[in-house]
Amino acid sequence: MTMLADDVEFVVGVDTHKQAHTAAVVDRLGGVSETFEFAADPAGYRSVLARVAAHGGTRMWAVEGTGSYGAGLTGFLQAAGERVVEVERPGRPVRRNGAKSDAIDAVRAARQVLASKHLIEPRRRGEREAVRVLLATRNGAVVARTKALNHLQALVVTAPQRLRSRLEGLSTAQLARQASRLRLGTDQPIEYQATVRAMRACARRAIACGQEADELEAELKRILADQVPHLLAEPGVGPISAAAIYLAWSHHGRIRDDAAFAALAGVSPIPASSGQTTRHRLNRGGDRQLNRALHTITLSRLSCHPETRAYATRRLTEGKTSREIRRCLKRHLARRIYKLLEHTP
Repeated sequence: MTMLADDVEFVVGVDTHKQAHTAAVVDRLGGVSETFEFAADPAGYRSVLARVAAHGGTRMWAVEGTGSYGAGLTGFLQAAGERVVEVERPGRPVRRNGAKSDAIDAVRAARQVLASKHLIEPRRRGEREAVRVLLATRNGAVVARTKALNHLQALVVTAPQRLRSRLEGLSTAQLARQASRLRLGTDQPIEYQATVRAMRACARRAIACGQEADELEAELKRILADQVPHLLAEPGVGPISAAAIYLAWSHHGRIRDDAAFAALAGVSPIPASSGQTTRHRLNRGGDRQLNRALHTITLSRLSCHPETRAYATRRLTEGKTSREIRRCLKRHLARRIYKLLEHTP
């Protein structure tokens, strides 16, 4: 395997923050040439690029948080033709009082890349970033709607009897609609008036958040239908699951093979054998949003996809448990989806 030290003369590690970043220039042997801080704005990006270019030779940038605080720097460097890789949070010393500073973190980021066998290419922006912001906002609306409905249900439990009798026994959707139309009367007790106001506010908030989530989901589906229509066409794949998969995959060539994609999704089998027992267990690592998307697709296929149901029935007769069958199905899905994304223009 070719080592990174054979391809570059030095690596620039960058520890990113909101207002300023810290860079460390580290040679191929791990020696630190210099560390310095620069502003997290276009002028700062230009200054750091000029300062690093003065060292000469081939280089690579190891940037923490390429999708958050380091997004601006990553985009600037890529536009300038620089080679940028993403760095996970650098490992801290095992000892109790390990050293910690921005400069030390920048050096660790560079050395971590020098020691890595597989480099992580930053995710792209553009359509992928559009999907990310829409999905994050839609998830926020769903959470807010759930909280509002839970609060509304709690208000019904403690409401005055006259009000509770009107709302008990309704479904969640019926309760929200009914509560949003409650009227206030000046002749009613203060407790009754306050409860009506609270119920009406919660119900209207829940309805508004539900409408917002539906609008954002429709916009997500429109973008995904343009970018990955073949993924949406797969049985059991809806716009939310497709969005999570698209966000993790990002673009062609970022993930080297289907095994790496399965590991990213947390569906690669982990050996758990002991003595006379040979088995594998579920992987609880990786991208949990991607894992949840594959799990949702698997459950959907188990309920309505004939081929998947036939496979599950056959494996049950072979002595496999339901959990083991779901693990096998998710690994198969990871392989199929990866090939679908990589080999479709």
